[in-house]
Amino acid sequence: MIRQRAPVAARLQLALAGIAWLLSAATASADSFDLWLARLRQQAATEGVSQTALDLTLQHLQQIPDVLVQERRQPEFTMSFTEYLPKVVSQRRIDEGRKMMDQYGKLLRRIGITFGVQPRFIVALWGVESDYGRVKGSYPVIRALATLAYASGRRDFFRKELIDALRIVDSRDAEVSEMTGSWAGAMGQCQFMPSSYLRYAVDFDGDGRRDIWTNEADVFASIANYLANLQWRAGQTWGRQVLLPAGFDPGLIGLQSDKPLIEWRRLGLRNPDGSMLPLANLRASVVAPDGPQGPIYLAYANYKSIMRWNRSTYFATSVGLLADQLGSR
Repeated sequence: MIRQRAPVAARLQLALAGIAWLLSAATASADSFDLWLARLRQQAATEGVSQTALDLTLQHLQQIPDVLVQERRQPEFTMSFTEYLPKVVSQRRIDEGRKMMDQYGKLLRRIGITFGVQPRFIVALWGVESDYGRVKGSYPVIRALATLAYASGRRDFFRKELIDALRIVDSRDAEVSEMTGSWAGAMGQCQFMPSSYLRYAVDFDGDGRRDIWTNEADVFASIANYLANLQWRAGQTWGRQVLLPAGFDPGLIGLQSDKPLIEWRRLGLRNPDGSMLPLANLRASVVAPDGPQGPIYLAYANYKSIMRWNRSTYFATSVGLLADQLGSR
């Protein structure tokens, strides 16, 4: 995973997260893992998980110490956007993405029409999340989530995700051995957390399973369904790079400042070549991943949908720029 450089506020959050983790670990140690696991099993049963699934997943379950090491290295903010972008939107990834657009063109068009999401954005998200299915993560998801639910700084969040992972096993959508992912429990080629899987994963080929690990039809449809539920607008793009005029008010930078495109024209924003912005009937916000001195973008409604997928301007901007490259031929 590529890291970004943290601003002061993010470093403060990291310090506070470290304190929270220490307090959480100290609290967790008051109960043995086995006792904690027994209580979790009782809760999951109360919430409808079958005894068969509980026996299959929780019997002899052990923690993964490396998961907590990975958590303490977060948040991922040790690199500027200017450094990050060419690593995520590399020429290799662009070329590979174009091949994937050709290889799966018919399927992607069908899914795009079904869910109202342009294929280039489906493939761009696939590429950024897992390098087109190559990097799915190898951590056993249930063990990783149990480790985090027991001793991390966000135990309540991971406990809910763990119970949702048990529900996935109970539904027989995936075998326990198939459920691998990131250290934080993000699964498959689209890196869904268990809760996202339960809400948005799709069995597009009708084989009776929602397989986001090995079935590209299900992967693409699940990505598209997720975006559709995030109020994706099929007739619009994500945004564009722009130039700021001299003396631009930095207080207008950020997703909280949402204005019609014509208003940004009036304020002096221009295309990178100096030409005027289009007169499209769109609202937009100014996004500056590296601050006012770095590259500047106008972000439309679809950008904000991508931000609801992953709340990182680095991530959302990279997905948008990769999608532009995939659709530029």
